[in-house]
Amino acid sequence: MLNNNLTKSLGITYPIIQGGMMWISNAELAANVSEAGGLGIITALSFDSPEKLADEIDKARLITNKPLGVNLTFLPTLKPVDYDSYIDVIIKKNIKIVETAGRNPEKYIDRLKSNGASIIHKCTSVKHAVKAEKIGCDFVSIDGFECAGHPGEDDVTSLILIPKTTDSINIPVIASGGFADGRGLAAALSLGASGVNMGTRFMLTRESPVHNNLKKYLLSLNETDTILVERSLRNTLRTINNKHAQKIIEMEARNASLQEMAPLLSGKNGKKAIETGDYEDALIACGQCIGLINDIPSVKDLIKNIVEESTEVIKQLNIVND
Repeated sequence: MLNNNLTKSLGITYPIIQGGMMWISNAELAANVSEAGGLGIITALSFDSPEKLADEIDKARLITNKPLGVNLTFLPTLKPVDYDSYIDVIIKKNIKIVETAGRNPEKYIDRLKSNGASIIHKCTSVKHAVKAEKIGCDFVSIDGFECAGHPGEDDVTSLILIPKTTDSINIPVIASGGFADGRGLAAALSLGASGVNMGTRFMLTRESPVHNNLKKYLLSLNETDTILVERSLRNTLRTINNKHAQKIIEMEARNASLQEMAPLLSGKNGKKAIETGDYEDALIACGQCIGLINDIPSVKDLIKNIVEESTEVIKQLNIVND
């Protein structure tokens, strides 16, 4: 079961994907995931120019020559992004796997696919997964309500969303949101997914660029220590429940405008927290699976443990069925 349509199509050993995380999914993390048999993904917009993305891909290639992906997230912004220039880099650097997220990526798909790239589109609902298949995406990564970051507005958990999505489309589905160990991988496969996408779990690895003080703090959290903000903006975000998040909740309760909240919502605050370890003054995306994380292993050991645990779970289930 661990060697399936997903691993064969992407050229990876295990159906384990490290998702694109702003400021976190850099060369060291992504390349080590790929080298360990999964799929590492570098987040393009963590770099403020296409040239810096190109340099980061070069750094990754010094660590691994295995398949590597790049994330492109299409979101509204006050400063327009030159996506075509980032795509130029993806093509020039021979990146054959692109994870898209946010708004509809349709206008960029033909160009990427004509240069041999496979497209993984991250969705939060069945209707968006159906649309992704229709516009030519090769895979859908479906984000359940448990996930870090933006879970959408429907509040549907992975246990429902994964099988509903696999019933609704014909392309492979990657389970995202709530996955942190081998039991989760086995569960995702049993629900019809072809693999898992993990963000929070990869944050807490040795290769992650997250400051050690922040890693230690995250390690102390339970599954009840996240909170949803930006619901009033219909841009719901799951983050750790800290002082910064509570300020935003208070502002939303009094119907504050986007303009009022904008300074607190700035991604630069999160970048600073990742770099300094100050976990109270920023929105720090974190999934409910934080309650399942009890260590900070190397990427290699993490993937090895997940593979071994999932294989044992599947083996035990087969014994029961016999």
